[in-house]
Amino acid sequence: MIFQRVAIREFTHTAAGVFVALFAVLMTTQLIRLLGRAAGGKIASEAVIALLGFGAISYLPVLLSLTIFVAVLMTLSRWYRDSEMVVWLASGVPLTAWIKPVLWFVGPPVVVIAILSLLLTPWATQKSEAYRQRMDQRDDVARVSPGTFNESSAADRVFFVESAAAEDGQVKNIFISSIQQGRLGVMAAAQGHAETMPNGDRFLVLDRGRRYEGIAGTAEYRMMEFDRYAVRIETKEARGFEESPRTKPLLDLLRDPRPVNLAEFLWRLGLPLAALNLAVLAIPLSFVNPRAGRTNNLVFALLAYMVYSNLLSVSQAWVAQGKLRFEIGVWAVHLGMFLLLLVLFYRRQNPLAWGKMRWR
Repeated sequence: MIFQRVAIREFTHTAAGVFVALFAVLMTTQLIRLLGRAAGGKIASEAVIALLGFGAISYLPVLLSLTIFVAVLMTLSRWYRDSEMVVWLASGVPLTAWIKPVLWFVGPPVVVIAILSLLLTPWATQKSEAYRQRMDQRDDVARVSPGTFNESSAADRVFFVESAAAEDGQVKNIFISSIQQGRLGVMAAAQGHAETMPNGDRFLVLDRGRRYEGIAGTAEYRMMEFDRYAVRIETKEARGFEESPRTKPLLDLLRDPRPVNLAEFLWRLGLPLAALNLAVLAIPLSFVNPRAGRTNNLVFALLAYMVYSNLLSVSQAWVAQGKLRFEIGVWAVHLGMFLLLLVLFYRRQNPLAWGKMRWR
């Protein structure tokens, strides 16, 4: 029918604009956060793009769910404000007739959300966590960020390097402050470099510098000049990847039906179901009275989305803690929202009957 083709086209155009805006905001905030961590030496600068990509895949299911919900809501709300819905309803098209074009529109995105949630998101989360653990196992020299003060992993030294390593591995203007046996030691050198011994030990070698040593608050200080001073770099023991339910593939979750794994499966399965419910729920929520306020339905729709999302999180937590059986938690929230959907459709389809029921 004509209204179905028009609706699908409008939904698609609106969804494209909403997705681009939401994705741009998400990527900008994630990029700023990752660049801040890279500037502080917490992650390597070359890992920013990879972590940004893995993070985008992890957030895509929620982003797509919100996109299709907002697209249907905004399109139908605009038609109510422009009185286009009045024309369609007056022509004999019931409100329930919009379910079919909405389902045609959300079908492909829901399939994509299911694939991302069940298969790709765990892989992206696993890769991201592996990167983070690899960054945590770096030695102190690898953590140093030029132009900033950096604390060692053992919290017993403070490093400062003015310029990054050149092609020959040299760094310029090094400052190291450490405390050993209650005495404060400060070393400064014009340049230095890292060396690895045959046994695998690593040292930061300072060339032509000075060392000041003493007790803070007293006049007991001594100064030494050196041509070469080696500081041993503490290295962390390599650890294997610590697997969590969020990083496990779907088959591993099903093979090990512990509460935490079932809770993670509940969340992954709930995302495409929630996207489908929310898209249809947007049909009755989009009603706007042109002579009344235009924001009431949007506020209620936003609250419905937040309540739905929080209920999914609560049910996941309860299943993980053993407070709720998986067989109940996997459908209870979705069934509750589906019943709300039926109530809202009945209210919009039968406003007079709803008013009589309310005043009895």
